[in-house]
Amino acid sequence: MLRCLRVRQLAIADDIELLLGDGLNIVTGETGAGKSILVDALQLVLGGRANPELVRTGAERAEVEALFELSPGDRERLAGRDVGPELVLRRVVEAAGRSRAYIDGRLATAGELAEVARGLCDISSQHEHHSLVDPGSHLGYLDAYADLGALRAQMDTAWATLREAETALEALRGRLREDRADWLRFQLAELDKVDGLDVDEAELSRLRNVDALAALVQRAHARLYDDDQAASGALARVEADVASAARLDPALGSVHERLVALSTELDDIVTELGRYARGLRADPARLAALEEAQHEVRRLRRKHGDDLAGARRRIEEELAQIEGSANALADAEAAIEAARSVVARVAPALSSRRRAEARKLANAITGELASLGMGEARVDVNVADAGVGPRGADRVEFRIATNRGEEPRPLRKVASGGELSRALLAVKRVLAQMGPVGTYVFDEVDSGVGGAVAEVIGRKLQEVSRHHQVLCVTHLPQIAAWADLHLHVRKEAVGERTFSSVRALDESATVEELARMLGGVRVSDAARAAARELRAGARS
Repeated sequence: MLRCLRVRQLAIADDIELLLGDGLNIVTGETGAGKSILVDALQLVLGGRANPELVRTGAERAEVEALFELSPGDRERLAGRDVGPELVLRRVVEAAGRSRAYIDGRLATAGELAEVARGLCDISSQHEHHSLVDPGSHLGYLDAYADLGALRAQMDTAWATLREAETALEALRGRLREDRADWLRFQLAELDKVDGLDVDEAELSRLRNVDALAALVQRAHARLYDDDQAASGALARVEADVASAARLDPALGSVHERLVALSTELDDIVTELGRYARGLRADPARLAALEEAQHEVRRLRRKHGDDLAGARRRIEEELAQIEGSANALADAEAAIEAARSVVARVAPALSSRRRAEARKLANAITGELASLGMGEARVDVNVADAGVGPRGADRVEFRIATNRGEEPRPLRKVASGGELSRALLAVKRVLAQMGPVGTYVFDEVDSGVGGAVAEVIGRKLQEVSRHHQVLCVTHLPQIAAWADLHLHVRKEAVGERTFSSVRALDESATVEELARMLGGVRVSDAARAAARELRAGARS
């Protein structure tokens, strides 16, 4: 429900903060004081059209913020948005024409704002009327009135089961397509060609570079052994010199030993190089085979990923599923037939109950309209075929004829704002415990009525407020007397500017305001007495 509404620089509202309570919140004030500005502000923050003409003269921008306390149903609906127990919506409209929207401080589009706000607040006025004039919500209201939750759940489950079975059958048929199986077998054949194949990259490099290797090894062998200045000869001479020196000084014996070992190692290296050079052979056939194998392995890894063994397992599993799916096809078709039979049984039962309960709901709303001074009006809850879906096979729309002899028309096409507001009040009164909306807002619900009818409207607003928070803008004391919280809007001129302000009234101030509404500018004792009597009657 709406806990706080703050309005800055909107029309004559400089800076207004409205704190709302549970139950029935009544807003009164002189004509032109700015009562409807509060409704305009609420429409704006709920995602309505941003009109730069609403920005206060001389201001750069107007801002509206609304703090909502979320119900468990609200949190479930908004589960994907990471919301807490409270939600703050904000709208900024610049005098230059641009507007911005914020959800819990995060920038959003106006469309996102409207989607989040949907279901938080329902406004009934001359220009705005939300969920109850949207035919998309009417089926849910009828089902709630008729207590069809269990049957609706069966329908939803049956439909979901049918769709899952149809999806499973389609997937199975896709797997059974012969071209799919042939393609999988082809993939396995490709993998078979390289299964266990280990391309020796060193051998491949050696065969590719045999000539260069031969030249390099032969040159190294010559420099170590064959040339006149070969390293082996130079090392032999060094060893001889050190051997002679070691005979003169035994301290050089270890150096001589190391030179002997080095000479032996060099001889081994020379021998190994010679053996390597003699073993080098060009093998074009072997080189071609290795290069082809390397190309094929790389191609398959690009196609299946580095884990070719894993790819092979996956293909084999899918092929096994296809080859074993013939029996599963019959089972899937049987599952579809079973689900269809459930849908074919539940959907007509749901439709039958809806059509029966629609007449009762229409009569109940029509009766409410009569008590609200619309005795010539009648309501029709139309249930039409709409094709089978998760909610059954019906489309529901509330229609109303406000005068005798007229054909019922959709609620959204009712011309009079006052009639529309009372029609919506009648619907909300009948469905008071069932609607998902947390806050109902009424503006102009008292248009064209007075006296006893106004008192009835006040009582019915009070009854609705037992299940939903209600905010009502009214000019009639017979309605205002039912307030749980009475808010008074006042306009005053300060210097060259006009300001609107709102304050909550205590009991004595409420009686004084009711007396003003009854008696005019000059409040008499008789008006105060009548106001106290109205208040007492509303509280009895």
